[in-house]
Amino acid sequence: MEALKLLYGTVPGRILLKVLTWPALSRAAGCFLDSGLSRPLIPLFIRKAHIDLADFEPEQYNCFNDCFTRKILPGKRVWDPDVAAFTAPCDGKLTVFQIQDGLVLPIKQSQYSVARLLGDAALADRFEGGHCFIFRLCVEDYHRYAYVASGQKEADRFLPGILHTVRPIALENVPVFTENSRSLTVLHTEDCGTMVQMEVGAMLVGRISNHEPGAGTVEKGTEKGMFLYGGSTVLVLVQKDMVQPEQRFLQASSMGEEVPVRMGERVGTMHR
Repeated sequence: MEALKLLYGTVPGRILLKVLTWPALSRAAGCFLDSGLSRPLIPLFIRKAHIDLADFEPEQYNCFNDCFTRKILPGKRVWDPDVAAFTAPCDGKLTVFQIQDGLVLPIKQSQYSVARLLGDAALADRFEGGHCFIFRLCVEDYHRYAYVASGQKEADRFLPGILHTVRPIALENVPVFTENSRSLTVLHTEDCGTMVQMEVGAMLVGRISNHEPGAGTVEKGTEKGMFLYGGSTVLVLVQKDMVQPEQRFLQASSMGEEVPVRMGERVGTMHR
């Protein structure tokens, strides 16, 4: 944390930050973490992140990213069976905000234009009065994510950018979600109208690996993809009057607090 304060809170730190957020550096780090040379890092990572490998499919990890993208055992993430449940597509720390006047405010005074976030003003207009669910994944979280709803998806759109960390200190100082590389999926659903599910890369997470980037039919709970090394974020935008977020998340978010959730956990109710 002290290192991040130096990077984001001082002039020398911001100079160094220009190098650290450069996508080419993340690509180079990714090549190393995909190689057998990274295997010695695995035991240290498991220990420091307090990961219980008993929860995951047994596998021989040939590189660090094999471990980081490990697949969880069936039954270790349970989806809420209520058909009206709006559920988390991933593990993470959740905040929820209403979209008002084209803005969503995810933390303190950082203002994000939904039009800039999506790179599409016409699409952004469809979410006025709706809600933005922000799932921030930390390194200890399960880094695979699922489709948040069933329906027809458009082809994924990739918006290139740089790669800040997604930890709160960065969110307070720079418009991370509109500067970072991100992948956007528009979903047309029967239960929730038009939705957006977006994956945001972070420092040393240059790769957002979605399994089916093209258009097609998708099912809620089906694995959508995974992040490679680092912290990262999944954002879900819903239209007005389509989903009522759980009050506990709204209350915590209004006080600037994140709430840990797991994939499949109920985070709202759909207005069916």
